[in-house]
Amino acid sequence: MFDCHVHSSFSGDSQMDPKIAIKTAKKIGLDGIAFTDHLDIDYPDYDHVFMIDFERYSRYMDCLKNDSKNGFKVLKGIEVGIQPHVVEETLEVVKKYDFDIVIASVHVVDKMDLHNGDFCKGKSQKESYSRYLEALLECIELFDDFDILGHIDLIRRYGHYEERTLSLDDYKDHVDAILKKIICSGKGIEVNASGYRYKLNSPMPDFQMVKRYHELGGEIICTSSDAHTPEYIGHKFAYLKELLLRAGFKYTTHFEGREPIFTPLAP
Repeated sequence: MFDCHVHSSFSGDSQMDPKIAIKTAKKIGLDGIAFTDHLDIDYPDYDHVFMIDFERYSRYMDCLKNDSKNGFKVLKGIEVGIQPHVVEETLEVVKKYDFDIVIASVHVVDKMDLHNGDFCKGKSQKESYSRYLEALLECIELFDDFDILGHIDLIRRYGHYEERTLSLDDYKDHVDAILKKIICSGKGIEVNASGYRYKLNSPMPDFQMVKRYHELGGEIICTSSDAHTPEYIGHKFAYLKELLLRAGFKYTTHFEGREPIFTPLAP
């Protein structure tokens, strides 16, 4: 299995040495790791946390890739935070470097930060969740140079509502529209274990949404930790594997040179 979503000290919100991350991934028996450090142009209260020196990043990750041994693979990726008005600038970075994997995520909606709670202020849970899902669909319709859609139900992390689920039954039209767009575009999704870190009691998305993706014809799915520290690399991956098998998946996916590589989940 590969951990397809990991942040290193190149991202302003992580202090993890990439070499420590690689050592940890090998120790727990993973087959590879993808570093997907942040590009979030025009993040609210902009303070350079989510902008990095991609020239240096690319060279450094290439060295790690070249030094990898014994079949373990180091992959060079990026997680781009999409907003409608930054699509062109984001595309310039994505096209400039030879990434293995590009994750598209929405961290900001209507120019308001999800993380600090600004977006949800003054909104009911239904209003917040519906608008977030609408914005997610809008962004992937505007930006198509990506491989994986990150943590589809991210709003669960930061809504600060008493109920922290995003029920498929309650938002089925929104979710189906997103999943169908992903499938028709030949893209994939991730099952992101950070939900456990944020006390959501499930990965992101949860089993019902992963199962729905499979029912609609989705095949490309990555296992991800969204780790910013070594102890969360590969976190709960044994459970993620079980969840994918229960949902009907026969393969997990990682990307090399922007091409999906499928690996059987069971012998």
